Amino acid sequence: MATRTLEARFERMSVNDENEYQKTKVVTTTTQVASNSSRPNLYKVALQTQSANAVSAAVTLPSQAAQRKVAQPSSPTRKALPTTASRASSDEAAHAERKSAALIEQPTIKQFHLGMFEIGRPLGKGKFGRVYLARERTSGFICALKVLHKSELSQGGVERQVRREIEIQSNLRHPNILQLFGHFHDSKRVFLILEFAAKGELYKHLRRENRFPEWKASQYIAQMASALRYLHRKHIIHRDIKPENILVGIHGEIKISDFGWSVHAPNSRRKTMCGTLDYLPPEMIKPGTSDNSYNEKVDLWSLGVLTYEFLVGEAPFEDTPVMTQRRIARADMSIPSFVSPEARDLIKKLLVLDPEKRIPLEQVQTHAWIVKHCTKSSSSRDKS
Repeated sequence: MATRTLEARFERMSVNDENEYQKTKVVTTTTQVASNSSRPNLYKVALQTQSANAVSAAVTLPSQAAQRKVAQPSSPTRKALPTTASRASSDEAAHAERKSAALIEQPTIKQFHLGMFEIGRPLGKGKFGRVYLARERTSGFICALKVLHKSELSQGGVERQVRREIEIQSNLRHPNILQLFGHFHDSKRVFLILEFAAKGELYKHLRRENRFPEWKASQYIAQMASALRYLHRKHIIHRDIKPENILVGIHGEIKISDFGWSVHAPNSRRKTMCGTLDYLPPEMIKPGTSDNSYNEKVDLWSLGVLTYEFLVGEAPFEDTPVMTQRRIARADMSIPSFVSPEARDLIKKLLVLDPEKRIPLEQVQTHAWIVKHCTKSSSSRDKS
């Protein structure tokens, strides 16, 4: 039912073609650069905008904000109770004012289209499309625009996967999960309007540093545990936790960014083998058995692999594909001596063959290694 609804939503949406986009007049505001400025300036504006504003859990684009304003008019400030006569007259006046405002202020319902955005430099390239820095013209709101080509999605057989990704990610609101604000499409492409993570891919940071110091790795894992706990409460299994699928925001906070393999599974175990081999748990790759069912605890195993890779610089079971599977099936790994005892303890409690014996996320958040390196606010962010 959810898929059919999403498909119907796709069909109702339209987009101006690129010729019309080129003709769209640039609206200049105090938060925008002039229309003839170079693209690199857009990146500067993005950084200034994000550093000036704290990370928001719920940002709305102009069309959404306008609709909400009409749907939920603000109530007047509460004052002393008036007399019956004056109350009646004031009620009539208020009613007339609201009616007048509804006639005058109600906007035309706007659908997203490409002409709403000024497109900046490329931020990254994936298998099925590219991500660009973008700015919503009317408000100056900075975002990332992910452009997917329908022909490539069709050839790759991932149309259903993309629809599921949109359906899941658009309903998530967490500071360590990249927000999807909206989507639209034309005859050839699908566009996703995403939160802009100013510091880019975590994978590139890890490759540059080789391995993270323990204080940084600990703070990242605390944020990951908070985000995964939020997902699991919503019965969502991510299934593809790895550095390549994590971005870094302007304040250094991490954001899970790819939900292509995520699934909403409230009542049943899953059997689909997916994700990246180095991060796959043993219950997904049991050799010689037909029972490869699993639940949300696959994300706990992946969190253990992530912790190891943050601290060591490589995945714990990295080898040839055949040997990697064998090592995963036995949890065959060695932790270097430079890893602290506290971190070693957490890794061993996450990389447990029996899914039911892996340390739960709430205990990850209060683990000695996390508490040692994280401030009270970051280690207890998800207590509520």
